[in-house]
Amino acid sequence: MKSLDLIKNDAWLEPYRSAIEGRYAYFLQKEKELTQNGKLSLNDFASGYLYFGLHPTASGWVMREWAPNATDVYLIGDFNSWQERPEYRMQRLEHGVWELQLPPKALHHGDLYKLLIHWEGGLGERIPAWVTRVVQDEITHIFSAQVWQPEQPYQFKIKDFKPNTSPLLIYECHIGMATAEEKVGSYREFMQNVLPRVKADGYNAIQIMAIQEHPYYGSFGYHVSSFFAASSRFGTPDELKALIDTAHSMGIAVIMDIVHSHAVKNEIEGLGRFDGSYDLYFHSGSRREHPAWDSLCFNYGRNEVLHFLLSNCKYWLEEYRFDGFRFDGVTSMLYRSHGLGEAFGSYADYYNLNQDGDAICYLTLANKLIHQVNPYAITIAEEVSGMPGLAASVAQGGYGFDYRMAMNIPDYWIKIIKEKQDQDWHPSGIWWETTNRRTDEKTISYAESHDQALVGDKTIIFRLIDADMYWHMMVGDNHLMIDRGMALHKMIRLVTASTINGGYLNFMGNEFGHPEWIDFPRQDNGWSYKYARRQWDLVDNPALKYRYLGAFDQAMIHLLGGIKNFQTLPIQKVWDNDGDQILAFRRKNHVFVFNFNPVKSFTDYGFLVPPGKYQVVLNTDAAEFGGFGLTDDSLAHFTVPDPLYASEGKAWLKLYLPARTAVVLKQSR
Repeated sequence: MKSLDLIKNDAWLEPYRSAIEGRYAYFLQKEKELTQNGKLSLNDFASGYLYFGLHPTASGWVMREWAPNATDVYLIGDFNSWQERPEYRMQRLEHGVWELQLPPKALHHGDLYKLLIHWEGGLGERIPAWVTRVVQDEITHIFSAQVWQPEQPYQFKIKDFKPNTSPLLIYECHIGMATAEEKVGSYREFMQNVLPRVKADGYNAIQIMAIQEHPYYGSFGYHVSSFFAASSRFGTPDELKALIDTAHSMGIAVIMDIVHSHAVKNEIEGLGRFDGSYDLYFHSGSRREHPAWDSLCFNYGRNEVLHFLLSNCKYWLEEYRFDGFRFDGVTSMLYRSHGLGEAFGSYADYYNLNQDGDAICYLTLANKLIHQVNPYAITIAEEVSGMPGLAASVAQGGYGFDYRMAMNIPDYWIKIIKEKQDQDWHPSGIWWETTNRRTDEKTISYAESHDQALVGDKTIIFRLIDADMYWHMMVGDNHLMIDRGMALHKMIRLVTASTINGGYLNFMGNEFGHPEWIDFPRQDNGWSYKYARRQWDLVDNPALKYRYLGAFDQAMIHLLGGIKNFQTLPIQKVWDNDGDQILAFRRKNHVFVFNFNPVKSFTDYGFLVPPGKYQVVLNTDAAEFGGFGLTDDSLAHFTVPDPLYASEGKAWLKLYLPARTAVVLKQSR
């Protein structure tokens, strides 16, 4: 095997060459096995959803499921009074596959159904594993599969959408809690009310959580039961398709938060004991249950499981036109320990036989497949350990993700807000955390996501201001804690977004400093939706200061999004001084300057930049962003030549830097 570029690009990986090359060879061998020595493509292999499940045919209907441990299988539903009937008995084929063919009038659009599966010593009602529509009864709360075959299925209007990834600006969202009302929001409401906000704010992608069907709303969609079914609590499949189509018409890519790291333990709703066996889709023994998540762990070493999960990836791309995936829980997949209690302090921790080679192979196969199905697809890994090669290409010996989440950054902001006094916010540390990444891997930077908003945690704005938000966010109410919190909220976002090498992410509402945490309806809160929503009226109210934060975020996103390929522009530190708490850096003809000092303003503070004229294009202290407007940003700034640095092509740019502010300047000549 020729030397992999992953190792060539990082000399520190050389001691682990055999492990990396062995992993890559295993992927090649598995791909060869699944594609019958190359007779098929992965794209061909991952078409299980076209065979399994319920489908209309020229002569009626066909139902197929994989249940090798079953001794008998019946289709039951409201069409046969939920009883075993001989005409609805499935026939066993080879390899544990069961099939039933029915005449056209046996089933109708909207019918409810399940499988009644018999096995040695027992039986149980089951929702089919490959089902594409599941609904919950409003009275009994029981889940059932539903025939979904409308006379006029949704027809996509946008046929050839290509995401804009230069840069990728992601608005992370949850359909159900995207409404201001105390209820579960719908696909249609999101399309009508939230997509226009996303477009106006300048984001070019949405990342939607909780799409795959899940029995418990409060799981945030992470305990999936039906992997091919779009959650019906938000509406119909056609309404989700309309949402995606509408987003595409606005130039907005739609990324799905996909959960292949584990599955809900439920047996009736999920795959927990589908055919009476415990290890059909999951590991047996001690590896079956996730020790921290109360869920089941897939056995990625089984080809039928690979077929199921790879087909799932292709299904969402083909059937719904999603533009890619954010893979949840990748760290849990990579390690036999699920990463729990691991320090990951050295490269040796990535190659110590604690890794799950089958899961790593699956992720590599999934990334190759996804980009075969759609060359423009986006894949993002939610991974905290820092595994090398995760976002390097498969050809280089990597895992094939396009991006990895920069999970160190939100952790850093929480840490310094909690533990450091304002005078101890050191620009050198901020610079290190926001730019510390592998040169061959793109990242998604973010100050906070949904994780930081969950009950028991706090958003950045809440950590900065806390209860004072409830009393002093009226325009004209001057309050030191509010001023401090708003200033730092803007600066934290700007330094995080302006140092990206791939993309930037924000969770809905956080851009305007949403004052409440997220807490889904549950017994302990009286099944209340009060905190499972977004209060859009706050940012829309001109009498409140939330609009200032929203306006700043909009200006920031439009600025960065308007700089072509901003994420690839070289980033060069111009100056940092921990004593003054000043940080300055360049990206081509834009200069970003931050004064984190809480009390000191500086006059004629200078640093060396290419000579020319510089104009302010964004200022956190501008009055329209709730600042004090201490500078006249209409004035141009001209560099001052210095003979000592003329040969280096540099001159002095001298600025007035008010305390706790940041400014972006553009060189015009």
